[in-house]
Amino acid sequence: MAVQQAAGSDPYFPDNGDARYRVHRYELALDYRPGPNRLSGTARINGIAGRSPLTEFFLNLADFRIGRVRVDGRQPHYTHRGGKLRVRPAKPVRPGAAFTVEVHWSGNPKPVNSPWGGLGWEELEDGALVASQPIGAPSWYPCNDRPADKASYQISITTPSAYAVVAGGRLLTRTTRASTTTWVYEQSAPTSSYLVGLAIGKFQTVLLGDPGPGGVPQHGHIPAQLLPEFSRDFARQPQMMDLFQELFGPYPFDEYAVVVTEEELDVPVEAQGLSLFGANHVDGARGSERLVAHELAHQWFGNSVSIADWRHIWLNEGFAKYAEWLWSERSGGRSAQQLAAAAHRLLSGLPQDLRLADPGRKSMFDDRLYERGGLTLHAVRCAMGDDAFFRMLRGWAGLHRGGAVTTTTFTAHVARFAPEPLDDVFDAWVYGVELPPLPMPETRAAG
Repeated sequence: MAVQQAAGSDPYFPDNGDARYRVHRYELALDYRPGPNRLSGTARINGIAGRSPLTEFFLNLADFRIGRVRVDGRQPHYTHRGGKLRVRPAKPVRPGAAFTVEVHWSGNPKPVNSPWGGLGWEELEDGALVASQPIGAPSWYPCNDRPADKASYQISITTPSAYAVVAGGRLLTRTTRASTTTWVYEQSAPTSSYLVGLAIGKFQTVLLGDPGPGGVPQHGHIPAQLLPEFSRDFARQPQMMDLFQELFGPYPFDEYAVVVTEEELDVPVEAQGLSLFGANHVDGARGSERLVAHELAHQWFGNSVSIADWRHIWLNEGFAKYAEWLWSERSGGRSAQQLAAAAHRLLSGLPQDLRLADPGRKSMFDDRLYERGGLTLHAVRCAMGDDAFFRMLRGWAGLHRGGAVTTTTFTAHVARFAPEPLDDVFDAWVYGVELPPLPMPETRAAG
């Protein structure tokens, strides 16, 4: 498992994440009451100090009341302001040593402010959901909020029994006592803090397809009244799973869940082993099928293979965009070449001042990044030919499974598979800003 820790703070979000340590595991025990939107929790965080003695460190956590903090069972000095819980252990943690932090907190969770509006915990009319990309995780639990710091998670959530809880990972137990039910989920795969997904609501649960022996269980959790439309809109997701496993390698997690809320969402949101869709993405006419493919592809690209910091977000979004094109091509829709041509026409009429390798915080979710990212992969495919390209993709997802990568990691990886250097392709598409000519396939081997 190749994990590359970013050397310092994230240049786009310097207040999020502390590079002086890393987290190995989070154990969260939460109690949530939807009516008053009241959350109380205990976090047990197992960390490992970096190369210097850890005289102090911080966790990101929004404006909650702190009940208690312990480091290795001892009371530290701490302050909590501006979204940072700063902790000074009673005794410095030795370089490379393991340590445990315990935090108790409570309050009314709400989204954290960002240039893209509120992120993280969102109270719904009847329930709640979490959509944290990129910096919303501290809206509901204390974390080292940097994408390269990946950890395993166990999440226990107690809610009134009328509600179901869906989280990414495997449901270990569901225990009902009196009027409440406690759901315990385990996500053993390394997970970035922003990818810890959660939905609390009144859902009907259905199995998508028959996974068969050794297959990937896929469940949908949807409001009962949307079931007929959902059944058509997501009918081909099992075929997507089969295709992506063929093209990208084995699905990297134990199972996959999709949640549809009763409310509308601007865009679907990926989480580890879980994707969240709004009611507006379900129309009974497969009108959002490309987004179904996009979110599924993120399980490989973005979730399993994560970015070391947010400058490299095209490695998430460009790959998921290209997966949309591959699904279309292999399922009877337009070919990747046709979709690339349409994207190229779109970009040619827009400002050409975005650099994929470092788009800047303001442009990290710009539609141009998605389209140019997809075109970049198409350019690499055209230059390499299908055999080498798909071997490269499977190698990328396999070699870096559970890890964190950069643009440089990717260009070096491609060089191992390309029959000739592709420096010109990357200089033009990734590091340049002007739109290069539409890539055209040369002689194409079978994929």
